[in-house]
Amino acid sequence: MTYHFKLPVKTAATATVAALTTVLAIQSVHAEAREVRIASHVSEFSPLHAQSQMFAAEIEKRLPGQFKFTLFPGGQLGKEKALMANVQAGSIEMINIASGVMKLDKKLGVFDLPWLFSDRAHVQRAMDGGLEDAIRSRIEQVGGMKVVGIYENGFRHVINSKRAVKTPSDLDGLKIRISGGKFRQGVFRKMGATPQKVSWGETFTALQSGVVDGAEAATYGFYEQKHYEAAKYLAKTGHVYTPSFLLASNVFFKSLTSEQQKVFAEVGKSITAAAYEKSAELETKYFKVMTTKMEINDVDLAAFQKATASSYDDYTSSQGDDYLKLIRAAAK
Repeated sequence: MTYHFKLPVKTAATATVAALTTVLAIQSVHAEAREVRIASHVSEFSPLHAQSQMFAAEIEKRLPGQFKFTLFPGGQLGKEKALMANVQAGSIEMINIASGVMKLDKKLGVFDLPWLFSDRAHVQRAMDGGLEDAIRSRIEQVGGMKVVGIYENGFRHVINSKRAVKTPSDLDGLKIRISGGKFRQGVFRKMGATPQKVSWGETFTALQSGVVDGAEAATYGFYEQKHYEAAKYLAKTGHVYTPSFLLASNVFFKSLTSEQQKVFAEVGKSITAAAYEKSAELETKYFKVMTTKMEINDVDLAAFQKATASSYDDYTSSQGDDYLKLIRAAAK
Protein backbone atom coordinates (compact mmCIF):
# COMPACT_ATOMS: atom_id res chain seq x y z
CA MET A 1 0.00 0.00 0.00
CA THR A 2 1.28 3.38 -0.94
CA TYR A 3 0.75 6.40 1.27
CA HIS A 4 0.82 9.95 -0.03
CA PHE A 5 1.52 12.71 2.50
CA LYS A 6 0.69 16.33 1.82
CA LEU A 7 3.16 18.77 3.30
CA PRO A 8 1.26 21.25 5.55
CA VAL A 9 1.15 24.75 4.15
CA LYS A 10 2.63 26.24 7.32
CA THR A 11 5.81 24.10 7.10
CA ALA A 12 7.59 26.44 4.69
CA ALA A 13 6.87 29.42 6.89
CA THR A 14 7.96 27.50 9.96
CA ALA A 15 11.21 26.58 8.27
CA THR A 16 11.81 30.22 7.36
CA VAL A 17 11.18 31.35 10.93
CA ALA A 18 13.51 28.67 12.27
CA ALA A 19 16.26 29.72 9.89
CA LEU A 20 15.79 33.38 10.78
CA THR A 21 15.89 32.55 14.49
CA THR A 22 19.16 30.69 13.98
CA VAL A 23 20.68 33.64 12.13
CA LEU A 24 19.61 36.07 14.84
CA ALA A 25 20.99 33.82 17.52
CA ILE A 26 24.34 33.66 15.75
CA GLN A 27 24.35 37.44 15.33
CA SER A 28 23.50 37.87 19.01
CA VAL A 29 26.41 35.70 20.08
CA HIS A 30 28.78 37.81 18.02
CA ALA A 31 27.11 41.16 18.83
CA GLU A 32 29.44 43.75 20.27
CA ALA A 33 29.13 44.15 24.03
CA ARG A 34 27.60 47.43 25.13
CA GLU A 35 30.10 49.74 26.82
CA VAL A 36 29.23 50.92 30.32
CA ARG A 37 31.40 53.45 32.13
CA ILE A 38 31.42 53.57 35.93
CA ALA A 39 33.10 56.77 37.09
CA SER A 40 34.10 57.79 40.60
CA HIS A 41 35.74 60.80 42.24
CA VAL A 42 37.86 58.66 44.58
CA SER A 43 40.88 56.47 43.92
CA GLU A 44 41.39 52.78 43.28
CA PHE A 45 42.32 52.43 46.97
CA SER A 46 38.73 53.20 47.96
CA PRO A 47 35.92 50.77 48.79
CA LEU A 48 33.96 52.39 45.95
CA HIS A 49 36.39 51.12 43.35
CA ALA A 50 36.17 47.60 44.77
CA GLN A 51 32.37 47.81 44.75
CA SER A 52 32.31 48.82 41.09
CA GLN A 53 34.61 45.92 40.25
CA MET A 54 32.35 43.50 42.14
CA PHE A 55 29.25 44.77 40.37
CA ALA A 56 30.82 44.53 36.91
CA ALA A 57 32.12 41.00 37.58
CA GLU A 58 28.74 39.77 38.79
CA ILE A 59 26.89 41.28 35.82
CA GLU A 60 29.29 39.46 33.50
CA LYS A 61 28.42 36.20 35.26
CA ARG A 62 24.69 36.82 34.92
CA LEU A 63 24.72 38.42 31.47
CA PRO A 64 27.90 37.11 29.81
CA GLY A 65 29.19 39.12 26.88
CA GLN A 66 26.40 41.70 26.91
CA PHE A 67 28.32 44.53 28.57
CA LYS A 68 31.86 45.84 28.66
CA PHE A 69 32.50 47.77 31.87
CA THR A 70 35.24 50.39 32.04
CA LEU A 71 36.06 51.94 35.41
CA PHE A 72 37.26 55.53 35.76
CA PRO A 73 38.38 56.14 39.38
CA GLY A 74 40.23 59.15 40.75
CA GLY A 75 38.09 61.85 39.16
CA GLN A 76 39.20 61.02 35.62
CA LEU A 77 35.78 62.00 34.28
CA GLY A 78 35.25 64.85 36.73
CA LYS A 79 34.77 65.63 40.39
CA GLU A 80 31.74 64.47 42.34
CA LYS A 81 29.45 67.37 41.45
CA ALA A 82 30.25 67.06 37.74
CA LEU A 83 29.74 63.29 37.79
CA MET A 84 26.29 63.72 39.29
CA ALA A 85 25.35 66.32 36.69
CA ASN A 86 26.53 64.07 33.87
CA VAL A 87 24.69 60.98 35.06
CA GLN A 88 21.52 63.06 35.52
CA ALA A 89 21.92 64.32 31.96
CA GLY A 90 22.55 60.80 30.65
CA SER A 91 26.06 61.50 29.36
CA ILE A 92 27.62 58.91 31.71
CA GLU A 93 26.04 55.51 32.23
CA MET A 94 26.96 54.92 35.89
CA ILE A 95 28.80 56.55 38.79
CA ASN A 96 29.82 55.49 42.28
CA ILE A 97 30.03 58.47 44.64
CA ALA A 98 29.56 59.38 48.29
CA SER A 99 28.90 62.63 50.17
CA GLY A 100 27.85 64.57 47.06
CA VAL A 101 24.53 62.74 47.18
CA MET A 102 23.81 64.39 50.54
CA LYS A 103 23.63 67.74 48.78
CA LEU A 104 20.64 66.65 46.70
CA ASP A 105 18.28 67.16 49.60
CA LYS A 106 18.55 68.43 53.19
CA LYS A 107 16.78 65.36 54.48
CA LEU A 108 19.63 63.22 53.15
CA GLY A 109 21.93 65.34 55.32
CA VAL A 110 21.24 62.89 58.14
CA PHE A 111 24.58 61.28 57.24
CA ASP A 112 26.37 64.52 58.12
CA LEU A 113 25.23 64.22 61.74
CA PRO A 114 28.16 63.43 64.04
CA TRP A 115 28.59 60.09 65.79
CA LEU A 116 25.38 58.80 64.26
CA PHE A 117 26.49 55.16 64.24
CA SER A 118 28.50 53.25 66.81
CA ASP A 119 30.09 50.84 64.31
CA ARG A 120 29.65 49.14 60.93
CA ALA A 121 27.29 46.51 62.35
CA HIS A 122 25.01 49.32 63.56
CA VAL A 123 25.00 50.76 60.03
CA GLN A 124 24.02 47.43 58.52
CA ARG A 125 21.22 46.87 61.04
CA ALA A 126 19.80 50.32 60.28
CA MET A 127 20.01 49.80 56.53
CA ASP A 128 18.33 46.40 56.80
CA GLY A 129 15.72 47.91 59.10
CA GLY A 130 14.31 50.24 56.47
CA LEU A 131 16.86 53.04 56.20
CA GLU A 132 18.25 51.84 52.86
CA ASP A 133 14.81 51.65 51.26
CA ALA A 134 13.93 55.12 52.54
CA ILE A 135 17.20 56.63 51.29
CA ARG A 136 16.92 54.87 47.93
CA SER A 137 13.40 56.19 47.41
CA ARG A 138 14.39 59.73 48.39
CA ILE A 139 17.35 59.87 46.01
CA GLU A 140 15.33 58.59 43.07
CA GLN A 141 12.58 61.09 43.88
CA VAL A 142 14.74 64.21 44.14
CA GLY A 143 17.84 63.22 42.15
CA GLY A 144 16.55 61.92 38.84
CA MET A 145 18.87 58.89 38.96
CA LYS A 146 18.44 55.15 39.40
CA VAL A 147 19.91 53.83 42.67
CA VAL A 148 21.50 50.49 41.82
CA GLY A 149 23.18 49.95 45.19
CA ILE A 150 23.97 51.57 48.53
CA TYR A 151 27.23 50.46 50.11
CA GLU A 152 30.01 52.17 52.06
CA ASN A 153 32.54 54.97 51.73
CA GLY A 154 33.44 54.50 55.37
CA PHE A 155 33.87 56.20 58.73
CA ARG A 156 35.91 59.37 58.92
CA HIS A 157 38.68 59.74 61.48
CA VAL A 158 41.12 62.43 62.62
CA ILE A 159 44.90 62.60 62.29
CA ASN A 160 47.18 65.27 63.74
CA SER A 161 50.80 66.04 64.48
CA LYS A 162 50.39 67.39 68.05
CA ARG A 163 48.83 64.86 70.44
CA ALA A 164 46.61 61.82 70.81
CA VAL A 165 42.89 62.66 70.62
CA LYS A 166 40.78 60.56 72.99
CA THR A 167 38.16 63.01 74.29
CA PRO A 168 36.52 66.14 72.81
CA SER A 169 38.78 68.45 74.81
CA ASP A 170 41.84 66.98 73.07
CA LEU A 171 40.77 68.78 69.89
CA ASP A 172 40.93 72.16 71.57
CA GLY A 173 43.17 74.55 69.65
CA LEU A 174 44.00 72.17 66.81
CA LYS A 175 43.83 73.45 63.22
CA ILE A 176 42.02 70.68 61.37
CA ARG A 177 41.55 70.41 57.63
CA ILE A 178 37.87 69.60 57.27
CA SER A 179 35.89 68.69 54.17
CA GLY A 180 32.15 69.08 53.96
CA GLY A 181 29.99 72.10 54.66
CA LYS A 182 29.41 74.53 57.51
CA PHE A 183 27.59 71.93 59.58
CA ARG A 184 30.60 69.66 59.97
CA GLN A 185 32.86 72.63 60.57
CA GLY A 186 30.48 73.81 63.29
CA VAL A 187 30.69 70.45 65.04
CA PHE A 188 34.47 70.69 65.27
CA ARG A 189 34.27 74.31 66.41
CA LYS A 190 32.07 73.24 69.33
CA MET A 191 34.94 71.07 70.50
CA GLY A 192 37.48 73.87 70.23
CA ALA A 193 39.11 72.96 66.92
CA THR A 194 39.76 75.53 64.19
CA PRO A 195 38.49 74.28 60.81
CA GLN A 196 40.80 74.95 57.88
CA LYS A 197 39.98 75.01 54.17
CA VAL A 198 42.76 73.25 52.28
CA SER A 199 42.39 71.28 49.05
CA TRP A 200 42.79 67.55 49.52
CA GLY A 201 45.78 67.40 47.21
CA GLU A 202 47.63 70.01 49.27
CA THR A 203 46.86 68.54 52.69
CA PHE A 204 50.12 66.56 52.95
CA THR A 205 52.19 69.71 52.38
CA ALA A 206 49.97 71.66 54.78
CA LEU A 207 50.62 69.05 57.47
CA GLN A 208 54.37 69.16 56.86
CA SER A 209 54.54 72.96 56.96
CA GLY A 210 52.24 73.40 59.95
CA VAL A 211 49.56 75.27 58.03
CA VAL A 212 47.25 72.65 59.57
CA ASP A 213 47.80 70.45 62.62
CA GLY A 214 45.59 67.69 61.34
CA ALA A 215 42.87 66.50 58.99
CA GLU A 216 39.72 64.39 58.95
CA ALA A 217 39.02 61.83 56.25
CA ALA A 218 38.18 58.20 55.53
CA THR A 219 40.92 55.68 56.28
CA TYR A 220 41.82 54.99 52.66
CA GLY A 221 42.34 58.74 52.12
CA PHE A 222 45.04 58.94 54.76
CA TYR A 223 46.63 55.77 53.41
CA GLU A 224 46.73 56.70 49.74
CA GLN A 225 48.06 60.20 50.47
CA LYS A 226 50.65 58.84 52.94
CA HIS A 227 49.58 61.33 55.59
CA TYR A 228 51.15 59.01 58.17
CA GLU A 229 54.50 60.44 57.06
CA ALA A 230 53.47 63.94 58.12
CA ALA A 231 51.28 63.25 61.17
CA LYS A 232 52.04 61.15 64.22
CA TYR A 233 48.59 60.49 65.69
CA LEU A 234 45.40 58.93 64.33
CA ALA A 235 42.25 58.91 66.45
CA LYS A 236 39.56 56.44 65.38
CA THR A 237 36.82 58.98 66.00
CA GLY A 238 34.36 57.61 63.44
CA HIS A 239 32.72 61.03 63.67
CA VAL A 240 30.88 60.74 60.34
CA TYR A 241 29.79 57.68 58.38
CA THR A 242 29.21 58.12 54.66
CA PRO A 243 27.51 55.55 52.45
CA SER A 244 28.52 55.10 48.83
CA PHE A 245 25.94 55.16 46.07
CA LEU A 246 26.14 53.18 42.83
CA LEU A 247 23.90 55.22 40.52
CA ALA A 248 22.78 54.77 36.93
CA SER A 249 21.52 57.31 34.46
CA ASN A 250 17.77 57.03 33.98
CA VAL A 251 18.39 57.32 30.23
CA PHE A 252 20.78 54.40 30.31
CA PHE A 253 18.72 52.25 32.66
CA LYS A 254 15.52 52.70 30.66
CA SER A 255 17.39 51.70 27.49
CA LEU A 256 18.10 48.25 28.95
CA THR A 257 15.81 45.34 28.26
CA SER A 258 13.45 44.35 31.05
CA GLU A 259 15.62 41.32 31.76
CA GLN A 260 18.76 43.43 31.95
CA GLN A 261 17.07 45.93 34.27
CA LYS A 262 16.00 43.07 36.52
CA VAL A 263 19.52 41.65 36.67
CA PHE A 264 21.13 45.07 37.33
CA ALA A 265 18.74 45.65 40.23
CA GLU A 266 19.23 42.15 41.64
CA VAL A 267 23.02 42.30 41.40
CA GLY A 268 23.09 45.77 42.93
CA LYS A 269 21.40 44.40 46.04
CA SER A 270 23.01 40.96 46.08
CA ILE A 271 26.58 42.28 46.46
CA THR A 272 25.72 44.47 49.47
CA ALA A 273 26.97 42.07 52.15
CA ALA A 274 30.16 41.38 50.20
CA ALA A 275 30.66 45.13 49.72
CA TYR A 276 30.55 45.73 53.48
CA GLU A 277 32.97 42.86 54.05
CA LYS A 278 35.37 44.28 51.47
CA SER A 279 35.20 47.74 53.06
CA ALA A 280 36.07 46.26 56.45
CA GLU A 281 38.89 44.24 54.89
CA LEU A 282 40.40 47.30 53.22
CA GLU A 283 40.15 49.38 56.39
CA THR A 284 41.87 46.66 58.41
CA LYS A 285 44.60 46.43 55.78
CA TYR A 286 45.25 50.17 55.75
CA PHE A 287 45.19 50.46 59.54
CA LYS A 288 47.68 47.58 59.78
CA VAL A 289 50.15 49.45 57.59
CA MET A 290 49.62 52.78 59.33
CA THR A 291 49.98 51.24 62.79
CA THR A 292 53.67 50.75 62.04
CA LYS A 293 53.99 54.40 61.03
CA MET A 294 51.96 56.29 63.67
CA GLU A 295 50.08 56.00 66.97
CA ILE A 296 46.46 54.88 66.50
CA ASN A 297 43.95 54.97 69.33
CA ASP A 298 40.24 54.52 70.05
CA VAL A 299 38.21 57.35 71.57
CA ASP A 300 35.59 57.86 74.26
CA LEU A 301 32.60 57.55 71.92
CA ALA A 302 30.02 58.42 74.58
CA ALA A 303 31.86 61.64 75.45
CA PHE A 304 31.89 62.75 71.82
CA GLN A 305 28.22 61.87 71.33
CA LYS A 306 27.29 63.86 74.45
CA ALA A 307 29.38 66.87 73.40
CA THR A 308 27.68 67.08 69.99
CA ALA A 309 24.12 66.05 70.91
CA SER A 310 22.78 69.57 70.29
CA SER A 311 23.90 69.31 66.66
CA TYR A 312 20.86 67.14 65.98
CA ASP A 313 18.38 69.90 66.84
CA ASP A 314 18.85 71.86 63.62
CA TYR A 315 18.28 68.75 61.53
CA THR A 316 15.22 67.41 63.32
CA SER A 317 13.52 70.82 63.52
CA SER A 318 13.42 71.05 59.73
CA GLN A 319 13.64 67.46 58.48
CA GLY A 320 11.96 65.43 61.18
CA ASP A 321 13.30 62.38 62.96
CA ASP A 322 11.97 59.46 60.91
CA TYR A 323 15.45 58.47 59.69
CA LEU A 324 16.84 58.91 63.19
CA LYS A 325 14.19 56.60 64.64
CA LEU A 326 15.35 53.83 62.31
CA ILE A 327 18.98 54.44 63.24
CA ARG A 328 18.34 54.58 66.98
CA ALA A 329 16.17 51.48 66.91
CA ALA A 330 19.03 49.63 65.21
CA ALA A 331 21.50 50.70 67.91
CA LYS A 332 20.08 48.15 70.35
